[in-house]
Amino acid sequence: MAVTGLGVVSAIGNDRNTFWESLTRGRHGFREITLADTSDLQYRMGAEVQGLSFEDSFDPGSRALLDRFAMLFLLAAREAIADSGLEAAELREAAIVTGSSLGGQSTEDELFRALYQEGRRRITPFAVPRTMANAGASHLSMEIGCEGPGLTLSTACASSTHAIGLAFWLVSQGVVERAIAGGSEAPFSRGHLKAWDSLRAIAPDLPRPFSLGRKGMVLGEGGGALVLESLESARRRGAHLRSLLVGFGMSSDAGHITKPSARGAARALRAALEDGAVDRERVDYINAHGTGTPLNDVAECQAIQEVFGDRASRLFVSSTKSMHGHALGASGALEAAATVLAIENRVVPPTANFLEPDPECPLDCVPNEAREADTRVALSSSFAFGGLNAVLAFAAPAP
Repeated sequence: MAVTGLGVVSAIGNDRNTFWESLTRGRHGFREITLADTSDLQYRMGAEVQGLSFEDSFDPGSRALLDRFAMLFLLAAREAIADSGLEAAELREAAIVTGSSLGGQSTEDELFRALYQEGRRRITPFAVPRTMANAGASHLSMEIGCEGPGLTLSTACASSTHAIGLAFWLVSQGVVERAIAGGSEAPFSRGHLKAWDSLRAIAPDLPRPFSLGRKGMVLGEGGGALVLESLESARRRGAHLRSLLVGFGMSSDAGHITKPSARGAARALRAALEDGAVDRERVDYINAHGTGTPLNDVAECQAIQEVFGDRASRLFVSSTKSMHGHALGASGALEAAATVLAIENRVVPPTANFLEPDPECPLDCVPNEAREADTRVALSSSFAFGGLNAVLAFAAPAP
């Protein structure tokens, strides 16, 4: 299946080209959080989207109905559609599948503050439309007149990867000819930040995936979207093939609610390879889940070693969360975009902020500097809280 459109909004770029330039330069988007009060938290850093004017992109009526997370997805989807070259009429029967872990978290936080802190008796009638997790998918369908299947998945940090995988299967099975898939997240509200503070999984400075001495993840926000279509459709209209999406795998750990399982992750990696009929010897690169937490990174390395055996040490394995942050339900969309661009540009993005190898993570994590590489097959992995795992397999189009 062809990936013919790509759109990104992130802390390291509000379009796919700027996003990619930041990734290849190892340029991160972490700075002090401005969207919420962090004065009594153990951390201050986050990867917020910068330099974006919602007023220029949405009219006042639309902004009244849209939470920040939905606007981030719509902007990414608009770019992906424009990139694909498809007209609205050609997308009328397409599927729209999105993922979000939180939905309208910012709106919920504002409403709870108005109710419980300020004692207001009335709230906006737009509360429900703004908070519902499917807002991005629904508004996109209305914006472009898409009457095909529309749905939203919420599986914590695997939400967007599951969404892209399901869209892939819908197209592969002939339910639809085309799909727009991805997701978004806007986690910077005080209540949500306080919850993460209690969990103590956030690093006090920068995330350092796979590096010795790493202290945790750092939250990010953003949106990502891919336009998927059957290879026949793409070739018929002479579309540019950014890459091929060839496989999707899922699994559940059936274990701990927050502690990752190498066995569960390995099952999902194998499932993606089997779904795409991909020999593990053909895989060149893995865009890792790579959160920067001590437990996650070790479990993920163990899973890769279990699946790839001796070949594991010869794979490129990098975490782009080291630059765009952990965008929770949007992470899979941002990382799928990074994986597609890595294949298309024959460059593997680095794991930024890397200090020192960890003996428990004995893989080539592409520390700090991008590498030129003729990547033909790559995986993009998401391993979520709750033990829900999802992996996408991408490949370069045939010459």
